Amino acid sequence: MLDAPVGLRPVRVWHARVWRDSRVRNAAWLRPWEPTNPETPLYRSGLGPYVAMARTMRREARQGLALPWVVTYGGQFVGQLTVGSIIWGSARSGQVGYWIDEAVAGRGVIPTALAMALDHCFLVVGLHRVEASIRPENHASRRVVEKLGFREEGLRRRYLHIDGAWRDHLCYALTAEDVRGGLLTQWRDTLSASRSGTAS
Repeated sequence: MLDAPVGLRPVRVWHARVWRDSRVRNAAWLRPWEPTNPETPLYRSGLGPYVAMARTMRREARQGLALPWVVTYGGQFVGQLTVGSIIWGSARSGQVGYWIDEAVAGRGVIPTALAMALDHCFLVVGLHRVEASIRPENHASRRVVEKLGFREEGLRRRYLHIDGAWRDHLCYALTAEDVRGGLLTQWRDTLSASRSGTAS
């Protein structure tokens, strides 16, 4: 489990190089779960597309459409988490997506980062609902949201183009009412109980 601090930092253009290096190194690990989008340079070795992607994310953040972060573990870049497709008005909702370097997967980094991000979304930004759409076969990602109390709300048929084909996704969701005391506090309590042997 966690043996170093987890952090979230806003995406910056200077993250492009380490971001690129991590994506290229983790290409086989990430490819089955990533959207097929020719505009998104998931595994290219050139730096330019990553700089452009960081600039796009920062522009969307300024417009209130996304909250893009890099995930750090022990101060080192290990992944990325974005709450995007933000809708204001009467919906006040967003969609979360994330990925983690295979080298640190399974240590609780992404659940911790996601709990931090959602506390910010609900308690600071004022969102009411955040959804996560996950392929049924992606058991590791489903475990992340289930650990944090997301509800499974149904199957979205052929929802996203992933790894070369239209794929079904399960919709998970969490609302502000579900985590009134803060999600990070709940998650830390779960980790503490697990370490002490009082949780299943």
